Amino acid sequence: MDFNDSPTEAAYREKARAWLVEAAAAHRAEHGEPKPNTPEHMAAAKAWQARKAAAGYACITWPAAVGGGGGTPIESVIFGQEEGKAGVAYGYFTIGLGMCVPTVMAFSDTDTKKRFVSPAVKGEEIWCQLFSEPAGGSDVAALRTRAVRDGEDWVINGQKVWTTGAHYSDFGILLTRTDPDVPKHKGLTMFWIDMRDPAVECRPIHQMSGGREFNEVYFSDLRVKDSQRLGEVGQGWQVALVTLMNERLAVGGSAGPNYREVLELARALPGEDGPALSNDAFREKLADWFVASQGLKFTRFRTMTALSRGQTPGPESSIGKIISANQLQDLANTAVEMQGEYGVLTGPEAAAGAAFQQSLMWAPGLRIAGGTDEILKNIIAERVLGLPGDVRVDKDVPFRDMPTGR
Repeated sequence: MDFNDSPTEAAYREKARAWLVEAAAAHRAEHGEPKPNTPEHMAAAKAWQARKAAAGYACITWPAAVGGGGGTPIESVIFGQEEGKAGVAYGYFTIGLGMCVPTVMAFSDTDTKKRFVSPAVKGEEIWCQLFSEPAGGSDVAALRTRAVRDGEDWVINGQKVWTTGAHYSDFGILLTRTDPDVPKHKGLTMFWIDMRDPAVECRPIHQMSGGREFNEVYFSDLRVKDSQRLGEVGQGWQVALVTLMNERLAVGGSAGPNYREVLELARALPGEDGPALSNDAFREKLADWFVASQGLKFTRFRTMTALSRGQTPGPESSIGKIISANQLQDLANTAVEMQGEYGVLTGPEAAAGAAFQQSLMWAPGLRIAGGTDEILKNIIAERVLGLPGDVRVDKDVPFRDMPTGR
């Protein structure tokens, strides 16, 4: 494992950093610092994406012919690191460019790729992923949204839930059930759909954090062309696996305060016998967080080394999300408790601008998004450690015969 940039990588990092310094300054001069989840923030995000695309820094690993940078995976990692430091990264495009459009590229025809890939790279169109359903939980293959063939069209009825960004997305990839007479993984088919179609209804979900990033999405006799199908009929699970593998990598880390910020808070807050930092129980927690953070850092270095060598990271990338999401929840909970009665404050007057409070309310969702802790532990156990597979009693049961609990 090599923790240092190669000469080529170091040169690329310097080039990217220099571009980011100049581009970020120009971007802020034009758009300022708009409040998140406003039209101004969306406009700024699209302008930044377009600026990156013009310079070859959007979708760095994609072919230049579709608007990508034609670069390597390690270059993409390096640019992402430097972009984060520049403080101009936006989240509107992560799902589309990280999960949806790669699926379109892998399974659609030439005309569809030509129509959608380049506009997505430039930030002109945004995509969402329509997988989860109320009755399925984390079992994607338990979905009940039906697609029925009608001549050259398909008619879709059903509901999705927890769809991030559906309310501002232009298009989406939709996993449906087209054959209920075969086991649940075999009767699925994937489509791309127009989110602005009148037969598609989005209902934002009000989260406890105050945000409204997630949505319920309803389909009422949504009619799509067979040309909108991604992959073969009944092969939707194989198509979905491509999306899910990309999703694991996209949500492998977590944003939010880290152990250093809790350390600074503990130094400033009074405890029973001096600063909170002097509490032995807290110091033990702090040591645990530090050790876990170091383990995550070196695990990511291992992934970066694999990318640098032209290798593809495997299922071990699931480790990052399990550790980071649980640590974020524990860290935020401890920080809020340390603040005592002030821990209930969520405005700018709260410690660290209420970053710990926001993280506490967001962390449980992070432990679900992109695969629950339990699912990722199964992946690690079976595919990394080689342990026996989990018991799956419904593996060969036709979906129509599966109990619904009604």
